[in-house]
Formats: sequence, structure tokens, C-alpha cells
Amino acid sequence: MSASTTDILRRLARDYADETPLRLKAIDAYMVFCVAVGVAQFAYCLLVGTFPYNAFLAGFGSAVACFVFAANLRTKTNAKNAAQFAGPPESAFAEFVFCHIILHFIVANFLG
Repeated sequence: MSASTTDILRRLARDYADETPLRLKAIDAYMVFCVAVGVAQFAYCLLVGTFPYNAFLAGFGSAVACFVFAANLRTKTNAKNAAQFAGPPESAFAEFVFCHIILHFIVANFLG
């Protein structure tokens, strides 16, 4: 990597650490966890096989949906986006929880 690329990455990491609120960092950590779960399930599917296929689809789809719900929560709770979204961050969290409840009912039903 060139010196300019390294400097850019260092500044990006420093700005993220300094300017991002703790709440958004927690959501980002959850999003990384969702990606890791999806990658682990996909790797397991490649290495071991797809039996039972419904379980793989439910688990992988759940990981993707959880990531999307977290991205929505991050967007709505970011103070820089307050002008675009009406309502307090608590309502965004309530939507997040409600969507997760519905998602997990669907996943449990899909597993059979």
C-alpha cells in the first residue's frame, strides 16, 4: 500500500473513533456480527452440505434481514439524518424490535 492510502485509512479510523457516537458504534458492531454469522453459515453450507436446506435458508436469510434492520436503525438514529426522519430514536428502536419479532416468527415457521 502506498503512503497516501495508509494515511487515508488511518485518518478514516481516527475520524470514526473520534466522531462516531457510542450508540452508532454499538449498532456497527452488531452489523459486523450479522455479517460474520452469515459468512459462517455460508461457509458451513459449502463445507458440510445443504442438508437441511430450509435451516440454511432460514438462518442465512435471518442474518441478512438482521443486517438490513440494523442498517435502518443506524440511519434513523444518526443525528446527522435527523432532518430526514421524523420522530425520536426510540421509535426507530421500537420498529427495529418489532421487525425482529416478526422476522423470528417467520424464521421459526420456515424451519418447520
